[in-house]
Formats: sequence, structure tokens, C-alpha cells
Amino acid sequence: MANIERFPRNMAVDLAKLEADVTAASAGAAPPPLSGPLPDYVEHREGVSRVGQLTAEAVVRDYEAAAKEIEAMGTELISAAKKCEAMTAEVHTTIAFMRDTAASYREEAKRIFKRIEECALFTEDVRKTCETVKRRMMEDRSIA
Repeated sequence: MANIERFPRNMAVDLAKLEADVTAASAGAAPPPLSGPLPDYVEHREGVSRVGQLTAEAVVRDYEAAAKEIEAMGTELISAAKKCEAMTAEVHTTIAFMRDTAASYREEAKRIFKRIEECALFTEDVRKTCETVKRRMMEDRSIA
């Protein structure tokens, strides 16, 4: 009696159907397949009871469903990896462009640096020439 009290009182059980299922399973009557053919990697062995076959089928179908989900995750990972590879290629292209741009800036800075120093030297030469001419003019005035 203690075991009966463990089950909920509102649980309806069709005893006639349960008895028919058990009788069919023990008599070897084949109930309809659960959901299509079994996966190719398993087949029933001779002598296994119908209950054993149904249990094995249920378990292998659960494992097969999980395996298909794992494969689907693998497909998603491959897709993500391809996106990462494409992004990595773009990053490498961008880095190469940035290096080229930096090198161009350095060359331009070098060119401008040289040009400014050339102008500074030219200006210094002009200033010295002007001072020399001015000094000569002053000397010429003092001689005359």
C-alpha cells in the first residue's frame, strides 16, 4: 500500500492499453516504428526481446539526435571560422595599408625636412651676402 501512495491520485492510467502493449511486446507483435528507420550504424540482433529492441531504438535515436545537433554546431563553427579568416585577411590588408601610409608619411616628412633646411641654408646665404654687400658699401663710403 505504501507504494501506491507515492503516485499522484489524479494520474489516470489506461490499464487496458497498458496490458495490450505488454502483451504485444511479449508476444513478439511488432508495434509501428518510432520514427523512421534506424541509423545505418546499428541493427537488431536475433533473439533480443521486443522490449529490448524498443529500448535500444529509443536510446540510439536520442544519441543520433544529439550527434546531429553536434554536427550542426560543427557547421556553425566552420561558418564562424570562415568569417574569422575573412576578417583576419581584411585586418592583414588594412595593416599593410597602414604601414604603407606610415612609410609615405615618413618619406613626405623627410622631403619637407630637407626642403626646409635647404631654404634655411639659402636664407642664411642670402643674409650673409646682404651683410657682405652692406659692409662693402660702408667701406666704399668711408674710402671715398
